[in-house]
Amino acid sequence: MATKIKSVFFCQSCGYESSKWMGQCPGCREWNTFVEEAVKATPKSSSKTSGGIGGSAAGEYSKPMTLAEIVMNDEDRADTRIGELNRVLGGGLVRGSLILVGGDPGIGKSTLLLQVAGNLSKDKREILYISGEESLRQIKLRANRIGEFSDSLKFMCETNLSNIEEAIVRTKPEIIIIDSIQTMFNESVSSAPGSVSQVRESTAVLLRIAKSMNISVFIVGHVTKEGQVAGPRVLEHMVDTVLYFEGDRHASYRILRAVKNRFGSTNEIGVFEMQEKGLVEVANPSEFMLDGRPENASGSVVTCSVEGTRPILIEVQALVTHTNFGFPRRQANGTDYNRVNLLMAVLEKRIGLQLGDFDAYVNLAGGMKVAEPSLDLGICLAIISSFRNKPISDDVVAFGEVGLSGEVRSVSQAESRVQEAHKLGFKTCIVPKALESKLKSTCKGIVIIGVSSVADAMKVI
Repeated sequence: MATKIKSVFFCQSCGYESSKWMGQCPGCREWNTFVEEAVKATPKSSSKTSGGIGGSAAGEYSKPMTLAEIVMNDEDRADTRIGELNRVLGGGLVRGSLILVGGDPGIGKSTLLLQVAGNLSKDKREILYISGEESLRQIKLRANRIGEFSDSLKFMCETNLSNIEEAIVRTKPEIIIIDSIQTMFNESVSSAPGSVSQVRESTAVLLRIAKSMNISVFIVGHVTKEGQVAGPRVLEHMVDTVLYFEGDRHASYRILRAVKNRFGSTNEIGVFEMQEKGLVEVANPSEFMLDGRPENASGSVVTCSVEGTRPILIEVQALVTHTNFGFPRRQANGTDYNRVNLLMAVLEKRIGLQLGDFDAYVNLAGGMKVAEPSLDLGICLAIISSFRNKPISDDVVAFGEVGLSGEVRSVSQAESRVQEAHKLGFKTCIVPKALESKLKSTCKGIVIIGVSSVADAMKVI
């Protein structure tokens, strides 16, 4: 019976399928995201007779089990020997998990996964590294720069998923690395590699391999110019964990952030520094972020953010200058632009600062991207310092959420924030008034000053 080929339109954002082109996607409400692809209908085969991966190991999962019958042990999580990565993953690599790693080109995705493969291979774990973008010689050049590897790590250059499945059945690895999902090709789908159909179906095959054979699978995904993983949004829904590499590839720092994690917190981050021999962990991110901070400069304030369980000190920089046009310019780098506009409106209304004729630029030094409201007080003080051209003392840390009435509200994990500031040598900490008495009794060796409004904080500094 001849196979039928039909044309279908897919949304590149969420994977919504339609028989005709539409300007706006009914699923995600995005505009101009539909692309046309040819889909070949093929007969479905039963898993019992196919003899594939799903049929060979499906018996383990076909019988319903109670919680008491499910056995767990310490081997369910593998130590990657990279503390920052273990933190982001929630304590280690979970067996049978499907992990998507995204980031800009040249940010260090392949380097990090090659280091992970090398570390795990030293524990005599069978690892299969599959590259669809680089040759074996190119991989060896990077490997020679990173360090030594065990013979339990195997490499393969292939894009055909049928050949990859055969290699997996033959070698039976514990961990698989796919670099990258946009280069994989499934023969049952007639569209080109990297298309919505190919990315979705290829990920479905890898998901079946991971769950049926209890294999941990890393998938490298390219990102679009908006910073999202290329391909349908359903790709992020299919995997267990989504990791994003952030930072400027021309700078030395790298930040690994989990935006989805079924086995741990999504608030943890890992900080790395790119060196000649690969990515190196940054044990103290606060000290790394404050490196090169100017002394006695107006518009510079140190604040504290909490990412997961880790407090990180960040320098907030503000530059307020008289505008040459009728419409003042506002710009924010590393924080929410709308939040900065809101805080400037609070300063105008509650403090009386005349900022309508001034341009304002706010930047978080070190390349961090933080949306936590605890930075509000630091941003306000930095803007006031730059507007009045009066520097704030270098040994002061300020944090707290600012409301529309100009009040300073309490934030979570205040004690760990103060302890982090004290550890790095800061002597004074400006905190919300509601937390003052508690922090004075628990945090010794640092001056705690509680403020109830931005006006009180301005008087203190």
